[in-house]
Amino acid sequence: MKTILAFAFLVAVSVSSAFGQNTNSSTTKPPAKAPAPPPPTVTAPKSQATTPKPEPKKPATVPPATGAEAVNAAFNELIDGIRHANVGEVTSVYWNAPQLSLFNFNGSVTKGWDQVKKNRESSYPEIKDVKLDVRDKSITMLGRDGAVVTCQWTQSQVYKGTPETASGRMTLVFKRFGTTWKAIHLHSSPDSPNPASIPPSEQLPKASPSATPTP
Repeated sequence: MKTILAFAFLVAVSVSSAFGQNTNSSTTKPPAKAPAPPPPTVTAPKSQATTPKPEPKKPATVPPATGAEAVNAAFNELIDGIRHANVGEVTSVYWNAPQLSLFNFNGSVTKGWDQVKKNRESSYPEIKDVKLDVRDKSITMLGRDGAVVTCQWTQSQVYKGTPETASGRMTLVFKRFGTTWKAIHLHSSPDSPNPASIPPSEQLPKASPSATPTP
């Protein structure tokens, strides 16, 4: 009887031991796998704002003067040339043609641009300290291509070392050539011409003496 109990105890211990081993082996969990790394984050490149380059500024173009404004500019250029006794400045305003005519202050006539230039080249080197005053200027447009300028003038200067002064009236006829205006005719006359050269029909009547009041 004891032998049977002992055998049964050994069997139970063996079974229990085997059961424990089986339980341990079956409950042992395999090592957990490392979590997969997250996919790399792809950052879309930021769109670079392209700032348009400023276009280079074009120089402002001044439209050519037209009408009376352009005629006045040409007239002033002529006056400045006379004040500077500058042959180039003066002759550049005149029409470069044989038909150019100038009725001069002294009563003579100059014809042709070439002759005008020769006269200025001869006299201007001898002229110094020019002072020219222009007043009562008037510009009358004759359509789109013609204009008349009238004025009174007084000029003082030193010619060959001698001071001299003169005054008179002047009429200039301008014509438009493309975008420029040229003087095609000049007529200048003195304020006080020689009475001997004026015909009687054009002489001014002499002022009658005023009556002397009686006391």
